[in-house]
Order: sequence, then C-alpha cells, then structure tokens
Amino acid sequence: MALASISTGIIVLHGPGQRATAAPASLQRPALTVTLEAPQAVEWTSTIAADGVIEPWQELVIGAQTSGLPLAEVHVNVGDKVRRGDVLAVFDPALPGMEAAQLEAALAQAQASARQAVAVRDRMLALAASGAVSRQDVQNAEMQADTATAQVQLVQAQLAAKRQQQRYATVRAPDDGVVSARAATAGTVANAGLELFRIIRQGRLEWRGELTAAQLAQIRPGQQVALHLPDGSAATARIRQSAPRLDGQTRLAIVYADVQPGGLARAGMFAAGRIALGTTRATAVPAHSVVVRDGSSLLFVAAQRGSEAIARALHVDVGRRQGGQVEILGSLPADARVVGQGAAFLKDGDVVRVAAADRTPAGVPQ
Repeated sequence: MALASISTGIIVLHGPGQRATAAPASLQRPALTVTLEAPQAVEWTSTIAADGVIEPWQELVIGAQTSGLPLAEVHVNVGDKVRRGDVLAVFDPALPGMEAAQLEAALAQAQASARQAVAVRDRMLALAASGAVSRQDVQNAEMQADTATAQVQLVQAQLAAKRQQQRYATVRAPDDGVVSARAATAGTVANAGLELFRIIRQGRLEWRGELTAAQLAQIRPGQQVALHLPDGSAATARIRQSAPRLDGQTRLAIVYADVQPGGLARAGMFAAGRIALGTTRATAVPAHSVVVRDGSSLLFVAAQRGSEAIARALHVDVGRRQGGQVEILGSLPADARVVGQGAAFLKDGDVVRVAAADRTPAGVPQ
C-alpha cells in the first residue's frame, strides 16, 4: 500500500519498502515573499565620534584695580556685547580727585622750595670763589638743593600714582567680547583684585573633545567637526590644535576646535562631535538586510531562479552606518543579491519568492 508524506506542503508518495526522501528544493513551498537588492558602492565620509564640552576660547577676568572706593555705576550686564575701551563700571572719583588736588598743591610748594634752594646753592658757590663763605656752608647749600629737588620728584610720583588711580576708577573693557558673568553691584566698596566681570574674549567659543591615543593620531588641524547640541540643533567647529599630552588618569587627550559663529552653542554645553577624516569607498546594503542573531551579523544572499530563490546566510562584519544603509566590511560576490524586506524571518536554505525586480548594481568593490 502506498504511503503519503507531507514535506513543506508537497505530498510525496512512497511505495512499500521505499524510504521517505526530502522533497527537492525546487518543490519546496517558498517560506515567504522577499525583495532582492544589489549592494551599492558608495563614497562615505570617515568620522571619529567624541564627546566634549564647549568653553570660551579665552575668558577675561576684570577685577577692581583700586581699593576703598564705592562702586557708583554699573553699565553692562550678562550677555551684553562690548568693544575694547567701553566703560563697564565707574567707582566714585571724588576721593581720588581731592587727593590729587592736594598733591598738586604739594607739588607746587615743593617746586618753589626747590627753586629757592637751588638759588641759595648758586650764591654760595659764587661766594666760595672769593673766600667769603666756608666750604661747609657751600656743602650745606648743595645738600638742601638736592633734597628739595628730590622732594619735587617724590611728589610728582605720588601725583602720577593718584592720577592713575583716578583712571582705574573707570573700569573699561580690555578687548571685544561678550559679558559672561557680573559680580559688580552699585554701592559695593571694592578691594583691589575683587572680580567684577568676566568677558568671553571676542565672543569665541571652542569645543574641547576627548580622544584616545589611537584617535588622536588621525587628527589634523583644519578638520571639520559636526556638533550635536543638547537642544537637538547642530553646530560646526574646526580643529585648531590638540594637547601635547594625554591625561594621566583618563588616558585621553584634548583637541581644541573653534566653534563657528551663528549657531546656538553656549559656553558650558556638553556636545557630542563627529570629526570628519575624509571620504572612503564602501560597500553598503540596506540596514534591514542585516540580521543580528546570537551576537553575529548575518546577511542573506539569494540565487534567483525565475520568481523564486534560495536564501543563504553569510556571517559579515559591519562598519559605518549612514541614513538607512550599513557598511559591509570585506568583499561580496560581484553578482550578489541580498534579501531586503523579510530578511529577519529567514533561516539558511529557505526558498523565497521574489516580489520585486532587482535593482541594477552600482559596481561592488572587491
């Protein structure tokens, strides 16, 4: 009596004493309908991913240069743009002005005393020639003249210092920039050295990315960095230089990249960056073609026969991702067609039905 067995949906008859055999692949029912796509030869930009903080290129700390004076006026606030020489704040100039006036009077008195002492010395020298005065009297006159002249110089120096203090009463911006911090408050009696303002010099910001030693070897000045900011916006920076040594604790080095103006970058932001190294040739397949199973990446290729094909699994190494494509490291056969939609549901050797016409290959690099 003939027996019937069912294999993958196909009935195969077996006579008495015959062993059951598997149905040929050509008779197997397709596991599912899939699309086949050709790998693409593309030119992709190689990048290095790094994280870092955006900081001021240089931050100027503006402090009080005089002591004991109350702060009378504050002209700027955080976020204001300033230019070199702009007035930031003014200390009360009344006390230095009065002290300067006193020193001016003292200088006039000292100059008068010096002129008198010099005249006495000159008369003594004239009389000494005729022997009318002693040598000791001449020496005393010369000493008094020298002392009076020194007194004039001392008062002149004191007056110059006081006038400089008057100039210090007006706090000016040493360079163009943006005010990043303000500690100055009207009425405060400041001591010399007290911090009043901080200014981001020239408004320049830099991204300080942390790189490993291997990554640092690929860095060159002028390379562009694409920054992803916390608010989701993007900014652009350009590498200026890198640190000459790695941190002893983290074993990471810092690269300094100038942030291009016009974006939303702010000092203190943490930003992820991608450093562009240049373009390289790559073999790319759709991201949905790569299946991850048991920690390995699989790519199904199919040899098409009419409207059907047999899917074969290949273990591959993947590289960069861009858009909806993934780079396949190594080479693929020149006529390889990879399973697109439906790859996640296949296993090695499945028969599949091809749903759409294959795309023309763009030339797969070997």
